[in-house]
Order: sequence, then structure tokens, then C-alpha cells
Amino acid sequence: MSDPIVVGLLALVVGLVVGTVIAVIARRQLALGREAEARANSERLVVEARAKQKEIILEAKDEALKVAKAAELENRERRAELQRYETRLDKKDEQLDQKVTQVEERDRRLGQREGDLEAERAKIGQLQEEQRTELARVASLTMEEARGLLLERVEDEMRDITSRKVRELEIEARERADDRARDIITMALQRYAAEHTAEHSVTVVALPSDDMKGRIIGREGRNIRTLEQLTGVDLIIDDTPEAVVVSGFDPIRREVAKRALERLLVDGRIHPARIEEMVAKARTEIDQVMKEAAESAVYEVGIGGLHPDLVKLLGRLHFRTSYGQNVLRHSIEVAHVAGILASEAGYDPQTMKRAGLLHDIGKAIDHEVEGPHTVIGGELLKRYGFPQSVIDGVVGHHGDVEPVTMVGTLISAADAISAARPGARSEIVSNYIQRLTELESVANSFAGVEKSFAIQAGREVRVVVKPDQIDDLQSARLSRDIAQKIQETLQYPGQIKVTVIRETRAVDYAK
Repeated sequence: MSDPIVVGLLALVVGLVVGTVIAVIARRQLALGREAEARANSERLVVEARAKQKEIILEAKDEALKVAKAAELENRERRAELQRYETRLDKKDEQLDQKVTQVEERDRRLGQREGDLEAERAKIGQLQEEQRTELARVASLTMEEARGLLLERVEDEMRDITSRKVRELEIEARERADDRARDIITMALQRYAAEHTAEHSVTVVALPSDDMKGRIIGREGRNIRTLEQLTGVDLIIDDTPEAVVVSGFDPIRREVAKRALERLLVDGRIHPARIEEMVAKARTEIDQVMKEAAESAVYEVGIGGLHPDLVKLLGRLHFRTSYGQNVLRHSIEVAHVAGILASEAGYDPQTMKRAGLLHDIGKAIDHEVEGPHTVIGGELLKRYGFPQSVIDGVVGHHGDVEPVTMVGTLISAADAISAARPGARSEIVSNYIQRLTELESVANSFAGVEKSFAIQAGREVRVVVKPDQIDDLQSARLSRDIAQKIQETLQYPGQIKVTVIRETRAVDYAK
């Protein structure tokens, strides 16, 4: 019994030893496997780090290249700006030289005329003395009779001389007035330098992905219908990648829809209730933006005392453009230029600034009320008790109504300066030419029309008729027929004024 027990114990001990050795060997193999795996992972991480390092280096090189290009572009722009400044200085020097030459020429002519007048006076005095002596000797007249006869003849001669001098002075005054007007306008343009960037109405909303189009439309189109009903615009969702077009005549509605849609895209939750909330927030934001823009414009121009309703209407011009030119910025510019012109011409600058800032106020509601914006603006200012001088500047700045005060003339000039300066307005030349050509073609298609001219960027067409074929009654009928045909055949913004001109002249010359 003892031997088997001993043998069993020995076998147990040997088994434990063998198991321990096997366990140690297994652990070592496992450790070696983990070490190999760790080494492989470290090598892979090193390779990835090197690849990442290359990518970072490439990105850094790209960024450095972009910075270098931006710096080069900025240097080019600065050099171009310096070149423009040098050109302007050269032009100013040339203008000053021309003015100095003109002044010297005027002084020379005035001196020459003064000399001529002195010679004429001496000659007249000599003739008077000779006539007085001759009359007394030949006619044996008394001194009083000779004096009366002499005075009568001298009056006739002086009347002729005075008439000639008055005519010459009128011509000279007209030339001086033209030169003075050019100087005032040039000075006004130089004193007020506005930005030369044309603005455009943004009606395209960018989408993060094309999948958002389906969410904007919603189930059975309920989302897009809700948005269109609340904003009053049309959403055009076509094949354009990652974009939605907002279409509408009212720029404020279009801006409300654009901002509400952008908020919805950022939020991600698009359903009717959320759309109503975002549209309300967008309207509140737009109202605040318009109010701040109008108050800033009033402060910048330097006028006060405007009715809050007028300030609100003025703010609506912040979202309206005319041929790419922001109407509110255009009104501010017209106010400044008109104030400068008024100061140089000796008129009240504050009245001119007030009329200049409000000259396009009718455009804020011209899509709600029929009629040209000049007439709408004049009626609006009458309602708020503005003086006739300011109303005249608003009504007559496009030449529709003959100005009765100097305010209308200066506002018309300032408006033309603001619209005609380089870079103020933008339009495709082919479309502009095509619109004017179509207007003239419609007018020329009627019998009895001699010539037609489309003016004011297509807002008016003037038709010259043959007086021997068209009488006064037919002229009135012709204007209505031309206006009717323009409405039926052409597409145009706003209104087009049709003016028919019939004139008969009789000219002869006295030799």
C-alpha cells in the first residue's frame, strides 16, 4: 500500500512540475505573441504618423502658397490704387492749369474791352463837341435847340451801342454760368467720394446637401406650401445642385423667406409649426434691420424731425436695388451731393439734403400703389406736411414735372450724378440696348412718326411726328396707341412714359 501511494505522490508532483513548466512556456509564448503584435502596431503607427506628417506638410505648403498669393494680390491692388491716385492727381493738375489759363484769358479780354470802352467814350465826346459846334454855326440855332437835337441823336446812338453790349454780356454770362456749373459739379463729385460697388438682390439659398430639398418640400408638399403662404414668395426647387431659388416681386418678402429658410436649414427641424416660428423671427429681425438702416441714414445725412412712419418707409429702401445700386445708399449719396451743390449755389443745404434723402421714398410703396414713384412720393410728403420746396424736389427729379423751384433742379442734377458715376449701376449691355431698341421699334411702327428716342434708361420714349400728317388730336390718340402696344408686346419693370412731340417751325434770316 505504501508503494502505490508513493508512486501516486511522485506522479502528482511530476504532473504539477510538468503543468507548471507548460504554463510557463505558454505564458512566454503568449508574451512573445503580444510583444510581436505590439511591435507590429508600433510600426503601423509609425507608418501612419509619417503619412500624416506628409499630409500636414502638404497642407502647410498649400496654406503658405495661398497666403503668398493673397499677399501678392493685395500688393497688386495697392499698386493699382496708387496708380489711380496718381492719375487723379495728374487730372487735377491739368484742370488747375486749364482754369489758370481761362482766368488769364478772361482778364485779358476784360482789359481789352475796358480799353475799347474808353476809346469809344473819347470818340463820342469828340463827336459831340464837333456836332455842337457845327450845328451852332450852320443852323444858327440857339444853345438849347442845338443841345436838344444833339441829345436826341446821341440817345439813338447810345441805344444801339447799349443793345450790342447787352447782347455781348448775355453771351458772356451764359458762358460763365456753364463754366461755373461745371466747376460746382466737379467740386461736389470730388468732395463726396462714395463706394463704387454695385449691389444685387440675393435670391438663391445654398443647401448643405440635395437631401434637404425633400425635407423642405415635406410630406405631400406641406412644408413648402406653408413657407410660401407665410412669406408670399415662390420657392423654386429644380435640378440646380444644393440650391433653392426664392422668387418674388417684394424684396422684403424675399429677404424674410431667405432668412427664415436659412434658419430652418441650420436648425434641421422643418415642419409647419417650426416654419411659422422662424418666419416670425425673420420678420422681427428684418424690421429691426430696416429701422437701424433708416436711423443710420438720417444720422449720416444730418437731418432730423422725420415722422416715424417715414423712417420706417425709408428703411424699406435698404432691401431694394435699382440696376444693382442700393436705393437707400443712393438716396444718402444724392442728399450729400445736393447739399454740396446747394452750398455752392447759395441755397439752404438742409432743405436740399431732406429732399435728396426722400426723393425716392415713393419706391418703398410703388408696388402697392399705382403710379410713378415720383408722384407717389410727392403725395406722401404732402400728407406729412412737408414744404412745397421739398415736395418739388421729390416730384420733379426725373423731369416728369417741370420744377418750379431750384430744389427740383438741384435734386435732379444730384440724382443724375449718383446714377451716372462709374460703377454705381450695372446692367447687361445687350439687355439694355435690346430694351431701348424694342421701345423705339414699337414707336416707329406707327404711321406719321418721324423719329423716336428711348431715354432715361427706357423709362420714357419721346416720339417726334410729322406735323403735316399728324394734327394735335391725332397726337393724343397716337400716344395712347403707342402706350397700349408697349403694354401688350413688351416686358419691363415699372412704368414707361410716352411723349408725342408735334412742332412746326418757321425760320428766316435778316441780312
